Amino acid sequence: MIWTFIKVALFLVIVAAATLGASHLADMSGGLRISTLGMEFTLGPLQALIAAILLFVAIWLVIRIVGFLVAFLRFISGDETAISRYFDRNRERKGYEALAEGMMAAAAGEGRLALSKAAKAERYLQRPELTNLLTAQAAEEMGDTKKASEVYKRLLSDDRTRFVGVRGLMRQKLEEGDTDTALELAKKAYTLKPGHREVQNTLLKLQTEKGDWKGARGVLQSKLRQGELPRDVFKRRDAVMALQEAKGVMAEGASVEAREAAIAAAKSSPDLIPAVVMAARSYIEKGKPRAAERLLRKAWGAQPHPDLASAYAEIAPDEEPAKRLKRFDKLLVTRPEHEETRLLKAELNIAAEDFPAARRALGDLPETHPTARVLAIMAAVERGEGADDAVVRGWLTRALTAPRGPQWCCDNCQNIQSEWTPVCDNCGGFDTLSWRETTQQAAPLPHGAEMLPLIVGKPEPVVEPEKEVVDAEVVEPSETVDATEEKPAAI
Repeated sequence: MIWTFIKVALFLVIVAAATLGASHLADMSGGLRISTLGMEFTLGPLQALIAAILLFVAIWLVIRIVGFLVAFLRFISGDETAISRYFDRNRERKGYEALAEGMMAAAAGEGRLALSKAAKAERYLQRPELTNLLTAQAAEEMGDTKKASEVYKRLLSDDRTRFVGVRGLMRQKLEEGDTDTALELAKKAYTLKPGHREVQNTLLKLQTEKGDWKGARGVLQSKLRQGELPRDVFKRRDAVMALQEAKGVMAEGASVEAREAAIAAAKSSPDLIPAVVMAARSYIEKGKPRAAERLLRKAWGAQPHPDLASAYAEIAPDEEPAKRLKRFDKLLVTRPEHEETRLLKAELNIAAEDFPAARRALGDLPETHPTARVLAIMAAVERGEGADDAVVRGWLTRALTAPRGPQWCCDNCQNIQSEWTPVCDNCGGFDTLSWRETTQQAAPLPHGAEMLPLIVGKPEPVVEPEKEVVDAEVVEPSETVDATEEKPAAI
């Protein structure tokens, strides 16, 4: 700003001086006389003005020539000059053009062209933090992982590009299947940029696969603070991880207090069946059956499950069937109309040898939802009530091809597992197992085994007890005897 003001002021002074000089020459009557080297020249006003202009131009040219020579000498000696800045701008323009063309080639999948453009950009720009990344991407596109790894390692030396280098090496190790090294690199990348979403997800996945539940819970807490997870999802996943952490603590033989502290978060999610079962068994070991009962009843109200019933039975393992049925009433009253409640009540009545009550507990389940478990219970009821073997075999045969009922099924790949795990055995999804019925309702049997019901017989229609009494009264004893006597004759 000051330099601009100075230049404007000088321009005005020069214009004023030229104006004054021109007016002075115009007032001169005799002209301008110049004496030099014994010679004398007389110039008129116009000639004097032209001579002054030519003199000014000559001085300006001399100054410019001298300045150019000085700049040339400084350019040769390596100093920054207008000439060097011109060449620098030209070189920078060519370098950025090559960099842009290389990025377009990498995006288009032309690895060889991208690598060539990256080398050209590096030669012009001398900016490795810009060109090394393009070189690594081009090398990966060409399948040259060795060169890409070398470039990523060069990026580690600069604080500005260290994260990019660590992330690139991490992705390479993941593609190679070296999950141990990838886990260490993911931890380093997470330290450099804790808020990076891709690094968070990668580290969380690797930690869950390796069983580092304590570290995974820390990453999950970080995602909650940054707003990446809703609070209800966080509570569920944190409970799953706390459950696995508690299993590890139990495997190490820690005290009951340490185990109780490890599964505190798991108990906050009552629909997580394995966590509730573990917490209940912990209370049982500590001699607190009432606390275990309260926890199991709360979980049964959220989602009835056979494992909850097993844990509830472990509270008093040696009790008689009748006493157990009475004690289970507190659990069954929580969800009386649920199918699992009805099945459990039927099983308890069968254990107490109250088969009519077991049939009443099942109700219309054999017709409306005939799963393998329902049909097996019906076979037990028929056997307990003294039905023929053909009837029992009929129920059991139907159970062979009936739907399995609710199972631990993966929501991503529909994989079925016998036990709950935090990670699916098939697709590796985290917390994707849910207790539900699968899409494949019936399990087909090989070699025509579906014909078994026709071979061994189907279950006979259920006959009400009152109707049996009426039929017994209608049939005369003499007629029954005659019928049995006629059979051999007919044969």
